[in-house]
Amino acid sequence: MLPVTFGKAGTPLTSGMHLKSPFTNVTSFSTRPVDLNLSGKDTIEVRSSEGGVLYVDVTVKWSATPARAVELYRLASSEDAIQSRLVYPDSREIVRNVFARHTSVEGYASGREAINGEIAQLIKDRLAPRGIAVTTVNLRNVKPSDKLQDQIDRKIQQEQSTERAVEASRTAKAEVERRRIEAEGIARANKILSNSLTDKVLTNQCIEAYKEAAQKNPVYAVPCGSGTGTPVIVDGTKK
Repeated sequence: MLPVTFGKAGTPLTSGMHLKSPFTNVTSFSTRPVDLNLSGKDTIEVRSSEGGVLYVDVTVKWSATPARAVELYRLASSEDAIQSRLVYPDSREIVRNVFARHTSVEGYASGREAINGEIAQLIKDRLAPRGIAVTTVNLRNVKPSDKLQDQIDRKIQQEQSTERAVEASRTAKAEVERRRIEAEGIARANKILSNSLTDKVLTNQCIEAYKEAAQKNPVYAVPCGSGTGTPVIVDGTKK
């Protein structure tokens, strides 16, 4: 409470009973936090560093510093005047200035927390010398304009298309590499097999194969080995 006599502010009054002259009026400044809600018709239109338009809702919680009541009275003669002449315009100006230093994506999503902290600190620093203590600044909502939302959606779609193309290219390269490794493995296996299949080995494999066939058939002659090899007589009646 601040006694005011003929427009001159006196010493702030503490709680309790006080005597005053008939010519003295008492102006009350609440020391409890007061909410300034910048939303609805007071929503702040801001522009990002890229020129994108966003709409921002902010709540600033402030209170008068008792020791600075006389200075506050000189700046604004009532609690309503403090909010309308000091807290309101300064908060809006700072919000606009901060968003103007950030991109649309940062303001809309990725940088919200950092921007909120930056705004809060600047408002506190601006109002503290005037006897106004800011306790909380809450960046409640950030909505892009319709035009900016379309730009954001297109950018997201482009990023998703790029990611799909990169993934498809990565998959194709992996498949080519897999086939190369598989072909090299087959080639090595064929080379090992080719080196190991001598005429003697092939002849033995041929004889074994016809022994199995002879189990179901009578004695017959088959050539094994090269074209000039000696025919082999296989008796299917003998084990």
